Amino acid sequence: MSPLSQPPVRPADRLVVAITARALFDLEDSHALFQASGLEAYAEFQRSREKDVLAPGIAFPLVQKLLALNVGAAPEAPRVEVVLLSRNSSDTGLRIFNSIRHYGLGIVRAVFTSGAETWPYIKPFGAQLFLSANPASVRSALEHGFAAATILPAKAYEPAHPQLRIAFDGDAVIFGDESERVSQTSGLAAFHDNESTRVNEPLSGGPFRGFLAALHELQLAFPPGEDSPIRTALVTARSAPAHERVILTLREWGVRLDEAMFLGGRNKGPFLQAFGADIFFDDSRHNIENASQHVATGHVPFGVTNEG
Repeated sequence: MSPLSQPPVRPADRLVVAITARALFDLEDSHALFQASGLEAYAEFQRSREKDVLAPGIAFPLVQKLLALNVGAAPEAPRVEVVLLSRNSSDTGLRIFNSIRHYGLGIVRAVFTSGAETWPYIKPFGAQLFLSANPASVRSALEHGFAAATILPAKAYEPAHPQLRIAFDGDAVIFGDESERVSQTSGLAAFHDNESTRVNEPLSGGPFRGFLAALHELQLAFPPGEDSPIRTALVTARSAPAHERVILTLREWGVRLDEAMFLGGRNKGPFLQAFGADIFFDDSRHNIENASQHVATGHVPFGVTNEG
């Protein structure tokens, strides 16, 4: 089911993020062994090293900052929960939990599927976001109406700010892809004409509308502005006059984004680095390739640019 056909997601009483082990930790050596030599070799490798702590992966700093938002909250009512969804078995997953304990991460819930799909467990956990290094799992999650992104495995970036900073592309991420379709099929002039003509018509919600709403709800628990531990940004290729419809849509939704960058086609990577994004979500592979040179990225394989 397309996210565009779903009603807006009501923010829950907490933000829940589901993440896979390869997004959280650096498991690329053992993953390469699995691909080259199979499951038994992989399982033996993990069992023989289950006391060896895994190095942080690309999404590790993001998870640390998310869990740090629980400081001051009652233990029985955390503001944020991170759950682990892993294709490991519980046996080979012992190394993962040992590493979680070593780093003091407050992750207590997990599902180990022994090779089966992980995305079906997004819904029972009530997660508003799914991060995985497996593109097929991410596509399946998106097709079933969940906000999901493919994390490109890499070493963790050193955080640029103590704040949690999350950046989003607009079309086909926060918003639907109807405007992007006009641009792709009819050109930039037609796109600007369409946005000017329909300026007072709110854009439809994209796959990340529900996650953005939940993140905004979480922000309301903290003081606004620089004192908030969360800062968000819209980083879009749009420029004037196509900016106005975006601003009016967010106003209609009652959602706050702290910064908005209308770049008119400029490469996003340097701007994301200047913002200090802990993660950036975009549907365009080109934008992800550029941005990933500067910050952690999540590819959202949704919309017209990912068809075919």
